[in-house]
Amino acid sequence: MSVRARTLMQLSVAGAVLSLALAAPPASAGQGHPVPLRIATYNIHAGTGSDGVFDLDRQAAALRALDADVIGLQEVDVHWGSRSQGLDVAEELARRLGMRVSFAPIYSLDPAQAGSPRREYGVAVLSRFPIRSATNHEITRLSTQDQNPVPQPAPGFGEVTLKVRGVPVQVFVTHLDYRADPAVRVAQVADTRRIMAQERAAHPGARQVLLGDFNAEPSAPELQPLWTELRDAGTGTGGTFPATAPVKRIDYVAVGKGVRVRGAAVPEEAVASDHRPVVADVSLLRKGFGQD
Repeated sequence: MSVRARTLMQLSVAGAVLSLALAAPPASAGQGHPVPLRIATYNIHAGTGSDGVFDLDRQAAALRALDADVIGLQEVDVHWGSRSQGLDVAEELARRLGMRVSFAPIYSLDPAQAGSPRREYGVAVLSRFPIRSATNHEITRLSTQDQNPVPQPAPGFGEVTLKVRGVPVQVFVTHLDYRADPAVRVAQVADTRRIMAQERAAHPGARQVLLGDFNAEPSAPELQPLWTELRDAGTGTGGTFPATAPVKRIDYVAVGKGVRVRGAAVPEEAVASDHRPVVADVSLLRKGFGQD
């Protein structure tokens, strides 16, 4: 075979191999490696510790020790009153930690004095990643601000959307009803599932995380519907309330499909709040990588 013929054959084979490679991308295309993420939840008791002392520096230190990328907060005061020195606790903690923040009020009341900021109380998300959008959803609530409350839709179910190294993530933060009668929590769980399902449908491929104080233990009947779509990342960890000597686990990191739990813990933080935090290390599976 001449040199010219041999060269033409080699070019033809190389072209065929290249065509096959372009026509059939490798199995890993569009999948990539799972993305690690540390997430946490913490009922901060408006910055007041189990010793009854309001101390945001102490609270910030407890949050910093979690070394979490995303943190859901409950019982957050924003210019609420003297118990939190009239501060915007959400912004103050974000500033101390160097994180972004989204606050979702449950209550937004007129100020005590004209010209002052509104008095607000609710939940928040702290994030090391840019917050691309934020929504304050309504779920059923029995107000603590009305003398004769009736269950009705009210805000305070916060959602933020993030993109974590290319993976879209929807983070929800909630604080369910505290009363012994589970009726309101039953309605809140139904609302939560409906809203999260709507968000999944609107944003296919987004990973979902639910953070919060559910005011019920994992085996509580009213929580069981949640576990059909979500996984309790804290299974097997210790109690979270009360902080000084926990007797029950009522604070949760819960994850949806495409989020793999690698480990979780309840840090032994007994003073900064009346609850202990929950922190979980997870992996976000990329689109096409499978579900978990």
